[in-house]
Amino acid sequence: MDELRYVRSGKGENVFHRAVGWLAKHGVSLLGTRMLYVRGRKSGELRSTPVNLLVVDGERYLVAPRGHTQWVRNLRVAGEGQLRLGRRCETFHAVELSDDEKMPVLRTYLEKWAWEVGRFFEGLKADSPDETVRDVAPNFPVFRLTA
Repeated sequence: MDELRYVRSGKGENVFHRAVGWLAKHGVSLLGTRMLYVRGRKSGELRSTPVNLLVVDGERYLVAPRGHTQWVRNLRVAGEGQLRLGRRCETFHAVELSDDEKMPVLRTYLEKWAWEVGRFFEGLKADSPDETVRDVAPNFPVFRLTA
């Protein structure tokens, strides 16, 4: 993988992104939405973005549908962050999954949120063949969260 995939959001997506973030900051979750706070790898300042917290078999995950975004790069360096919903704040440690470990998580993520983020998966579906999912897995970082 020579170049890391990163899809920038458009103006319409930014409006939706801000609205979802505002709701999460005020304690309203849309199917698992949280505000993610991670220290910037260069500035050291807390950076925030809304994310979809996914639970699979009791394990919690964050998936980056737009690829190797700034929050992904920051989380790799920091190794930890905070998830907030309203006033509730939870600190976590993150472990990035290998491409082979991602397959069931990516499928479940698409089952739950394809309506919201499916366009970022460029035709990948929850029922796509294993080979197809495996081929694109490097484009979609996935982190397992632990307390």
